[in-house]
Amino acid sequence: MPPERYGPSAGGGPPEAEVRLRVRETLDAAARGTDGPRAVPAALCTACVRLLPVAGSSVSISGGAGIRVTWCASDRVAARLAELQYTLGDGPCQDALDRGVPVLAADLTQGPDARRWPVFALEAVALGARAVFSLPLGVTGAAIGTLDLYSEQAGGLAPPDVRVARWVGDAVTFALAGLRAAGHGGPDEDPGDAMASWVAASEADHTEVHQAVGMVMVQLDVDSAQALDRLRARAYADGRTVSQAAREVLCRRLSFRPEPYGGDPAWP
Repeated sequence: MPPERYGPSAGGGPPEAEVRLRVRETLDAAARGTDGPRAVPAALCTACVRLLPVAGSSVSISGGAGIRVTWCASDRVAARLAELQYTLGDGPCQDALDRGVPVLAADLTQGPDARRWPVFALEAVALGARAVFSLPLGVTGAAIGTLDLYSEQAGGLAPPDVRVARWVGDAVTFALAGLRAAGHGGPDEDPGDAMASWVAASEADHTEVHQAVGMVMVQLDVDSAQALDRLRARAYADGRTVSQAAREVLCRRLSFRPEPYGGDPAWP
């Protein structure tokens, strides 16, 4: 029986402290069982699915100023849901990051959740996700990212599952900072060096989007928030992610310069 079924309200189950320990041990074991630091994120996301009654999970890291990147995902749908929310700038993940509190969307097919994020809800259901649960990650009240879970069935998380989800989020946050303890760092290696190897790809994506936003700002003479909104809108209209659209801008295959005679913008 998975640890989440052992919540305090489950009669005869282990106490809360034991459940929390099992959550931490499961994630630690997943991290230790990888071939190297770069494989740890995916292993943690897969372990989250084993700990909770969900179909998939992802972790997104915030780059500030609306910039966010998917750090790991357990499967293709989880990755697509994370990228979709980033592209739209809307959804449970964005709300959890902005507000610093868990956001639980129990039914994206109808009702308040479907109306709250209409475009995201429509796209998410098309991907096979009918419920999405987002929890902020971080310490001292500052959200540095989110743990995002999805279910193929509509319905909320039971109170014991919500508690386990919070503990999983805490454990993932500490796992990020505890890479050395997981046994991936050498004896002379600075713990930050191993940590950097985990997020190197994420930082590259952050940099690309930041640079592309700067180019759009110049092309349209707008501020960074407006430039990011335009980049997101163009990415969604073209069926691409924001990261993909940013690369197109940097490669000068996509421009936002106004055309004097109408039509799509093009580089001279």
